[in-house]
Amino acid sequence: MALLDRIQREMAEAMRAREEARLGTLRLIKTALKKHEIDSMKPLDEATEMQLLNTLIKQRRDSIEMFRKGNRPELAEKEEAELKLIEGYLPAAPSPEEVEAAIQAALAETGATSLKQMGLVMKAAQAKLAGTRVDGKALSDKVRARLS
Repeated sequence: MALLDRIQREMAEAMRAREEARLGTLRLIKTALKKHEIDSMKPLDEATEMQLLNTLIKQRRDSIEMFRKGNRPELAEKEEAELKLIEGYLPAAPSPEEVEAAIQAALAETGATSLKQMGLVMKAAQAKLAGTRVDGKALSDKVRARLS
């Protein structure tokens, strides 16, 4: 089932159950997907949907961090609830062992030995982890640690 159809069905369920927080987050996801679809003037593919959801997740993480720094725990909790709901639409995250194996394979494949070649290693590691929900920043930190 297409993600937009799934979101629409779950919005109806949330309306019937009077789950305002869930409904608001579902509307946010649907709006982001529809906006991109209209702006690009072509239907969404799965990779684009995942990219948009990852963008929403990154925005939530940034907001949580800012709210915590600003001593606004109630807003941070709201963002965390949205984050969990959005993450539910993404594929499972790879295990730490899978990430390490992908980095090791990428290093062997590229023959990289210095930080100057980090981009090549990142590209190869992300290709190996395609189809999973990978945190780019965490992956970058691990690759940087291995290369330095």
